[in-house]
Amino acid sequence: MDVGAVLIAVAGVAGTLGGALLTQRGAEKAKRRELEMTQALQENQELRRRCYTELHRDARQFCTALSRHLYALRDRTPGDEDVQTLEAAKDTYRDRWSEALMVAPDAVILPAGEVNRALNAVYGQIKRLEQGDPRPGESLHSAAEAQHGIWSLIAAAREAMRRDVGVTGSGVRLRSPDDAEAVTRDFEGPDRGRS
Repeated sequence: MDVGAVLIAVAGVAGTLGGALLTQRGAEKAKRRELEMTQALQENQELRRRCYTELHRDARQFCTALSRHLYALRDRTPGDEDVQTLEAAKDTYRDRWSEALMVAPDAVILPAGEVNRALNAVYGQIKRLEQGDPRPGESLHSAAEAQHGIWSLIAAAREAMRRDVGVTGSGVRLRSPDDAEAVTRDFEGPDRGRS
């Protein structure tokens, strides 16, 4: 056999082995990138899930604090503890809302934004009532109606968050529509606090 033919055969074998090695390395790199991307997606999903859980909880707690503050306004002049409790709930919610704005898609931000606007509107109305400077038409009754209406907005935002993290809709209603009448009845009439 001639030396040239041997060299060509050796080069062919080396090329075949080298090609296989390069293909294997390329496949390993692709697999590693795929695993990294999968891990990044899972981390993003977990970040959203945590953020949504906390946003939902804090929106409910802020809404509940608004309700409690309305009852305090109805029954007496709210004390420092009442004011601090409401402000703490508002501040906690505001921080969570800021975080959600950075990680949530528009499909979640839109309904969550409705919750944000409603919570802040009721908060403003309650603070004006507390200071004895309500706008025309503002009363404990109107504030209680608006506050109660936030619950359905929270439910809509919760469903959008659940869809975004892949949890199927439950259709579960956490509040009865009859609750509105009972809540707002507590704030009817001229002898029911400030109006």
